[in-house]
Amino acid sequence: MPEWLVEPGIGEDRAILVDHGTIVAARVCWREPWRAGAVSVARLDHRYPGSKRGAVHMPDGTIATIDALPADVTHGATLMVRITRAALAEQGRFKLAQCRAAGDAAAAPAPAPSLAETLAQTGSPVRILGGLDRSFDEAGWDDLIEQAQTGAIDFPGGRLTISPTPAMTLIDIDGPPPLLPLALASVPAIARTLARLDIAGSVGIDFPGQDTRADRQAIDLALDAALAATGWHGERTGMNGFGFVQLITRLERASLVARLAFHPARAAAHALLRQAERVAGPGTLMLVAHPAVLAAIAPPLEAELARRTGRLVRKDPRNTLALHAGFAQATTS
Repeated sequence: MPEWLVEPGIGEDRAILVDHGTIVAARVCWREPWRAGAVSVARLDHRYPGSKRGAVHMPDGTIATIDALPADVTHGATLMVRITRAALAEQGRFKLAQCRAAGDAAAAPAPAPSLAETLAQTGSPVRILGGLDRSFDEAGWDDLIEQAQTGAIDFPGGRLTISPTPAMTLIDIDGPPPLLPLALASVPAIARTLARLDIAGSVGIDFPGQDTRADRQAIDLALDAALAATGWHGERTGMNGFGFVQLITRLERASLVARLAFHPARAAAHALLRQAERVAGPGTLMLVAHPAVLAAIAPPLEAELARRTGRLVRKDPRNTLALHAGFAQATTS
């Protein structure tokens, strides 16, 4: 039976759903306070005339958009809200967190559920790993992260290219003709990739153009079957005459692709902290990385690394290193 493995790291919790040694789904949580499921008192800052939408101030000053506002809630009023989507970074802009009026008179302020608590609701067993466990490495986590970083996923006969955009996540399919076999071969890879890279929201798939309606219908049927096999839930369009299909499903958090594309230094910092926690041998922990990566390690994260390892921590910034080329080592000098 597939099992969720959860690794609570420094600044980041990560999880993989493993089936027969293979990662079939993955999630990452950076412990943002206003994640889906958080409940809090908020103050209505603005209401769009004639609508149920507006903006609220959370207790820490964070602004979130709100929907389903009760008719009697006016500017300056306080109300209980439930976060439905975390804030998202995109190319050239930032999307605020989204919330709704809690609606439940008995609702009380509560933090967002942890990653493990959220996964427990999926029906698959959840196992928490220790910091030195190597299950992620054995299941192929590094390969998964490389796919998320590059957006390139190879399949027999072709390649998928994943591109996060402000409008949607785009999936392009490249490969040699004949085009119908290429499109059909890409379908299982697309369905697997959505789960493995935690891609949700609006997704556009640009299939190779097909000459006949029968060919387009064959791809539609194959896509339906592949998505159902992965447990995907949402709506989609049929393929149009240009080979384009749109998928729409609930969006609660950034995908792995988006996190690495729009927060590369922070992602690299979390990876460096995880590596540092596992350094063997005595001495001070030296973190060697690009200055932007070291700057993303906030003092509380550095303090947590020192607490977990029982070591002093020093930083060695090197401009010549790529963001994800940092490393940690023990030093006695």
